[in-house]
Formats: sequence, structure tokens, C-alpha cells
Amino acid sequence: MRARPFGLPNVRSIFIGICLLGGTGQLLARPSGIAQTGHPALPQEGIFLVFPFENVGASARLDWIGEGLEELTIQRLSEAGQQVYSHAGRLNEMDRYGLPSSAKLSRATMLHIGQEMDADYVVFGEYTSDGKTITVRARIMRVNPVALLPAIGEGDSLASLMGLHTKLTWKLLGSCDHGYPLNLAEFSRLQQPLGLAAFEQYIRGLLANDDETRLRDLKEAARLEPGWPEPAFAIGEVYFQKNDCSAALPWYAKVPTTNARKVEASFATGVCRLRLGQPDKAEEVFNVLEEDLHRNLVTGADLPEISNNLAIARARQNNLPPALTALGRARDIDPDEDDYPFNLGLLALQQKDLATAETHFREAVQREADNPEDLAFLIYTLDKLGKKPEASAEREAATEAFGEKGLPLLKFDSNAADSFTKYQRIKGQLDVTSLRLELEGPQTQQVAGTTDPSALTNSAVAHIRLGRQESRAGRLDAAEKEFQTALVAEPRNASAHRELADIYRRRGKLDEAAHELQLSLAERDSAAVRTTLARIYLEQKKYDLARSEVEKAIKLAPNYPEAKELLEHLEKSKPAGGAQ
Repeated sequence: MRARPFGLPNVRSIFIGICLLGGTGQLLARPSGIAQTGHPALPQEGIFLVFPFENVGASARLDWIGEGLEELTIQRLSEAGQQVYSHAGRLNEMDRYGLPSSAKLSRATMLHIGQEMDADYVVFGEYTSDGKTITVRARIMRVNPVALLPAIGEGDSLASLMGLHTKLTWKLLGSCDHGYPLNLAEFSRLQQPLGLAAFEQYIRGLLANDDETRLRDLKEAARLEPGWPEPAFAIGEVYFQKNDCSAALPWYAKVPTTNARKVEASFATGVCRLRLGQPDKAEEVFNVLEEDLHRNLVTGADLPEISNNLAIARARQNNLPPALTALGRARDIDPDEDDYPFNLGLLALQQKDLATAETHFREAVQREADNPEDLAFLIYTLDKLGKKPEASAEREAATEAFGEKGLPLLKFDSNAADSFTKYQRIKGQLDVTSLRLELEGPQTQQVAGTTDPSALTNSAVAHIRLGRQESRAGRLDAAEKEFQTALVAEPRNASAHRELADIYRRRGKLDEAAHELQLSLAERDSAAVRTTLARIYLEQKKYDLARSEVEKAIKLAPNYPEAKELLEHLEKSKPAGGAQ
């Protein structure tokens, strides 16, 4: 439920995940692939966030180049070993703030988004073309401390755009680090060779408004560059979203094991096997995927979506003990998701263990009070247990929340194991937030006694990332220790205070959580953090303080949906007075 950058340098690595945004750290992003190069110890400059390049003098028919330069920059940086947020990750963050994907953003807004995503560098630029030649200018804005680096420009024939851009990206990295060790030839050898025609078709396919056009353009890109896995993966995604798994599977199979997209392709393949009624093949896919992640990543890299789907594959083969184990792991990893306890409740019903089913369905309702199916199964279980008063009370609550006919009708045969299959909740999308690389190199080493500010900052960043990993895996003691260590290295680190607040909130220490969020806001104002603080005040029944914080959040981001929803809730409740 969080998002992350992607693309990394060593052959043992697949992705890096970063948990973001307020107390929940939620942001969806989808990582792009890299070609494994085998290049040793590629230098990492930081985490990059790339925006589309602005068309300042080209024909409208060349507007695709703006999105194309964004995507190409992401791929070039990734293939050179940098950590980069995906196009989808940026769009999801903009959507959180109600900003349309086509919005022309000021530098201040781009900086704010970069801060919210914990990026180190923001990349943006512009281009102009007369249809035969093109000039591209790009700039990097450092997030902390804020600095605008000099503009980098390159011009050539439009047909030479791919080579021009490779040189431009190399210069950008050099502007971040004047001692960047790769020369242009070495940098170029890391890159996937691509023809302009195939790349144009690929970008036009991504931008297409309908599936028919999208598939036509992507398939043409795949035909022109059969060794490039990005179009194949994108085609598989189109078919997957259309629930045409028979068409999706051959395209996912074209993604090589050395490509970072393989994780997502394998996950989607397993989902397709479940949808096609092939639980044995699904189990094999999810088993291999889980084993590969454990082999390549640090401890705690379990993904609850994989565990959930693996459990369903096992349950459909009537292999219940390991199914229960996998589902329990998913529930523990993600304490906010209701699908996992719900699926546990279904398995308990299948085993006719009504008392356990009640426990699981009640937990699902507590996690997601607005899901009528959770409540319907809880009421069904209470009726079966003979707990009529409790069932009646839940029905009244359901009527108030969803209306008289708001609960779904449950139709299944409790004596038939496969009767529960249609209610099982398969996770159709992989949230790669919690994928973690084993951070290597000097940034992970202790920096005891040093007075070098950059070394201390690197130490803090490393501990924050490790703390997020421990938090995602449910190891709150270890997570708290990492965040505290980060604050020793950098006492005014807004992200560390924010993450520590999340730990305190999960432990019910609301005063401590509020204090940490206030410290975070003192360093960096954020609509997401203010909304989280407002929710804590609401839990403490400090209604006036909650309203004040959410109003400040909306002033910062007028279209931020979570803040708007919370303000609407506060306006509807309007208590007579709140404790301050």
C-alpha cells in the first residue's frame, strides 16, 4: 500500500521500496524494468523523481515526446544503477492531491511532491523541435538542501533523439556528482539499445485512450524491438486488466528473469492461474516468486499479496494447514488490510470452526468498517453460533450504515468446500513497497563520531529505510530503534519523526505520536502529515484541533481527497465542544 523507487545496480537486486506519506505511508507506484548489466558497483547518487518535459516550441503532434522523455529518463537512470520513481508513482502522488496528470506544475509544486515522496532529486525539462531537429534542456533540483542545479542542454536531429538523450542523462548525473566515475562510453554501454520508432510506438501506446489503440501501438513496438521487454509487459497488463488471462500469459512469459518487471509479471501470472482455475500452477508460481524474493532480499521482505494468493491456491487444493500459515503471515504483515482476516474467516467456515470465524470476521470489520461483505459474514457467523442479540445489533448497525438492503445476500453451501471459492479475495495487484534491497556500501555503515554532515545524512537515510522495512514486517521494536538511531544522526529529519509517529500510533501512544508529527511539520509542512495529525486528534476527541489541522492541510493541497473527506466528516459530526 506504499510506493517506491526501482531499478538497481547489482545482480542480486530486484527493487528497492520506500514507505511514504504521513502515518500510513501509502502511495502506489509501479516500478519499471532494468536490463541486468553485470557492471560492478555502479555509483548511486540518490533517489530521483522525474516529471514530463514541457513542449515549448514543437508541434502538438510531438507532445508525446514530453511523456517519452520522462519515461526514457526513468529507464536511463535505472539502467545506470540509480533509484528512480516510476511514471505511475508520480501520477498516484499527484492524484492524492487532486492534480490532473496533464497539469503544468511550478518548480515549487514539483519540489513539494519530491519532498512528500522522500526523493533526493527532482528532474524536469523542456524541448523544442521544428520536426527535423530537436533541442532538449533538463535540470535537476536537489530536495535537501534545496538547490537548483545548472541546466543541461543537447540538440541534434530528431532522428538522433535516443543518443542525444543518453548523453543528456549522463551529463545530468555528472551535475549531481562532479566526480561521477563513468565516462559517456561506459554509461552508454549500460543502456538498452532502442530505435526511435519502437520507442515512439511504446509511448503512444501508454498514452492511448482505448485498449484497441493501446494494443496496436504496443504490439508494433514489440515487433520493432522484439528483445525489449517493456512493450511485452505492457501488453500483458492490458489483457490482464481486461481479465483476458489466456491472452496475457504469453506476453508475461516474454519478460526475462533478469528484468525487474519479472516480479510483477510472475505475480500476474499466478493470479491468472487462479482465475483460470489452475491452483496447482498458481501455487508453483507464488512459491517460486516468494523463494526468489527471500533469496534476493533481506529478511522481512515478505509481501502480503503473495502470501494471500499462495494461501488461496493451497486452500483450493484442500491443503488447509499451510494455507492458514500463509494467510496468518499476510494478516500480520499488513495490519490495515481487511482481506486477509476475511479470507481466514472463510477458511474457518470451511472447517466449520465458527468461533474462530467470528474472530476473523470481526477483525475484518474493525479494519474496514465500510465493507458490507465483511459485516454480512460476521452476522451470518453470529447467527450460526446462536448469538442472536449480537447479530441483531450488527444488523441495526448495518442498516444505519448501508441502508435496509445494504448487505449482500450470501449464497453458499457450507458443506461444500468449493462453495466459498467465489468469495475468496485474490489480490490482483502487487504492492512492491515492501520489497527491500540489502543496502550496501558506506551509506549503511555506522557513522559514529563523524562531523561530516553528508555522512550523517546518509546514515539517517539508511536507518529510516531499514526502519520502514522492519515496520512493514511488523517488528515494531526494531523499527522504533532504527528511527531513533536516524534521529541521533539527524535530529531534525522530518521523515524519521513521521515514521516514529506511525509506530507510536500503532501502539496507542497518541500523545507521543502527535508530538512526533508536530516535530516533523516544524521541519517540513505537509498536507498528508497534517491530515494524519488531525486523525490522531480526532481519536483523542480533540475536535477543534483536528479541524484546525485538516483545514491547514486543505489550504496546502485544496484537492487532497483524504483531507476533504476528513473535513466533511468533522463538519457532519460538529460536536458541541472538544477537549483541547
